[in-house]
Amino acid sequence: QVQLVESGGGLVQAGASLRLSCAASGRPLKSYAMGWFRQAPGKEREFVAAISWNGVNTYYADSVKGRFTISRDNGKNMVYLQMNSLTSEDTAVYYCAADNQYPQVVAGFYDYWGQGTQVTVSS
Repeated sequence: QVQLVESGGGLVQAGASLRLSCAASGRPLKSYAMGWFRQAPGKEREFVAAISWNGVNTYYADSVKGRFTISRDNGKNMVYLQMNSLTSEDTAVYYCAADNQYPQVVAGFYDYWGQGTQVTVSS
């Protein structure tokens, strides 16, 4: 199985940028499609972005399209989420997740999860 550790969260002002990282260990990252999800207080976990195992196909929630970019470096076993033009609506704990087969928009299909990293955007 694969272990995932997120980093890069923090407190920023509206309009700022952050890059989240997800480090994988235990198995080669190229074995997995990857996704980013987020969960705000009192809300359900929601899909943010996903990427195929080779990085060719990417998918985004409408709320982040044009502002966020998901990428991966299989050689470094890393997945990234570049977040630009942040707003208070982006405040949440962000999780990366791995799927054995395909990029998914439904959290329940993912097989492995990290512990999350907090992103707080002040307005």
